Amino acid sequence: MRPDVQDKILSIIAREAAMEPAEVRPDMTLDELGLDSLGLVEMIFAIEETFGVSVPFNANEPTQGEFDISSVGAIVRAVERLISGPQAALA
Repeated sequence: MRPDVQDKILSIIAREAAMEPAEVRPDMTLDELGLDSLGLVEMIFAIEETFGVSVPFNANEPTQGEFDISSVGAIVRAVERLISGPQAALA
């Protein structure tokens, strides 16, 4: 994981979960963080704005699709793939 990307994502998630970034661990799930569906959508918007990417996310079926939200670490890896572009998806 790229530290700069991870730090920004941890900050975004912490803000939505009303926590300090140091309290957010890569193995935590959104349920453990107490993020509801509105917090999840706000987090997705903040990630898109921060990184200039379009997150393939369906708010009606958040666990279905290409963007893994199973844990904080999975979100970081998914954003790194988006930032890297199509060539990363083939790796």
